[in-house]
Amino acid sequence: MASPGSSIRSAAQATSSAYRRVPTRWRLAGGSAALTFVILCGFAIIVGFLTTRQIGIQFNDSVRKTADYLAQRARISFSINDGTPDCGGLSSGEGAEVRVYYQDGTQMCTFGSLSPKAPRLEPVGAFPRDEDGYRVEARRVSVNPLGYAYVLYARPLSETRVTTTKVRFFLIFGVLGGSALALAAGLFVARRAMAPIAELTAAAREIGRTRDASRRMPQQEADDEVGELAATLEEMLQALDRAQNETEATLARQRQFVADASHELRTPLTSVLANLELLEETLDGDQRDAAASALRSSRRMRRLVADLLLLARADAGRIVPHRETDLAQVLVEVASELEPIAARGDHELTINTSSAEAFVSGASDELHRLALNLVENSLRHTPPGTHVHASVAHVGDEVVLTVQDDGPGIPPDLRERLFERFVRGGGDGAPSGSGLGLSIVRAVARSHGGDVTVDAPPGGGARFNVRLPAAHRTNVAIV
Repeated sequence: MASPGSSIRSAAQATSSAYRRVPTRWRLAGGSAALTFVILCGFAIIVGFLTTRQIGIQFNDSVRKTADYLAQRARISFSINDGTPDCGGLSSGEGAEVRVYYQDGTQMCTFGSLSPKAPRLEPVGAFPRDEDGYRVEARRVSVNPLGYAYVLYARPLSETRVTTTKVRFFLIFGVLGGSALALAAGLFVARRAMAPIAELTAAAREIGRTRDASRRMPQQEADDEVGELAATLEEMLQALDRAQNETEATLARQRQFVADASHELRTPLTSVLANLELLEETLDGDQRDAAASALRSSRRMRRLVADLLLLARADAGRIVPHRETDLAQVLVEVASELEPIAARGDHELTINTSSAEAFVSGASDELHRLALNLVENSLRHTPPGTHVHASVAHVGDEVVLTVQDDGPGIPPDLRERLFERFVRGGGDGAPSGSGLGLSIVRAVARSHGGDVTVDAPPGGGARFNVRLPAAHRTNVAIV
């Protein structure tokens, strides 16, 4: 069971977390409105108390003065003939009551509405007093020829209640209206105050979108916290720009080195291969086997160097001359080259080059490598008996090369990284290779203005689609 202290802390943490999730401009405006509300409430309480008190004092003074006035005007007497009382000079205002009692308590005259709500005015007790919702004052006046009488004047207290209610209404309206205006003004001021930060945010978002660290942040005129933030972001961007330039320069040097080293390695490798082929033909026994093994390794090294050279050229942005190339003819040559491998692996390799127009503008050697790598990848990484089908078709303004197999397919966790370098997927004991084949496919496709995608066909297996822009039938080389 949780203790009360832990419950209070949890509630405080939840409240603090909810407060932090509120936007800053709303926090500023809300704080300003809350402070204004507290101040106005205090002001309204004081003003309301003083005002209602003053209204009561003025009302009581008015009742007292009216009672004095009536006492001065009163001409109370009895008729000499029949003894009927005469209350001359007396009257009641709207809503007021006036009654005259003789000294023995006998009621002589009554002025007023005589409504059921009228007070029971009796000439007994202390005056002034509040009775049945009325303020009552009494005055003693002389009665001709002898004696005295009491003039009681009563005015309803509802007059002060109506005025007090109006005062309270206007005070409450003023408090709420002032708080609302403070909230609106706070939002306006906060928005204006946050405008420089919003400008910095927009600039930072644009830099993040374009990844251009050389862009500058907006300069702030005020020397305050926002200006310091802008200066800090500016320094950070300059540091990132320098680091990015250094990294790009280092990568450029590395690409140049790989391209140069791969290019320089081709000549000695060619010499080594020629010598090993000669040794294999002239030697016998174990020496011949050793020469054959070294020859196989050297051929694999030559292919790896060729792959690295191709990727290095793509990274360095080097473009070899492009010529009009028949992609269907390239696929036919690739199928002829890989037919022995398909036969050894018990694969069924078929192609379809019936498209009338399959010409693209590109480097024939690189396109050959692209098609070779795709078909060879399907042959090497599928079990025996798999059917591998390759086709070329002209679709709209593109030439599409499709290589599809009915093998086990590509695992979902590998599909996202399939075209990255040195990603090996080997299957069924087949050698995994260097992991550069599909990355070369993508590099060649993109250098020719296209791209490569992979999906899973409805019947299972894997399907690679290479889309390249179609070329017009010209003999002019495009460099």
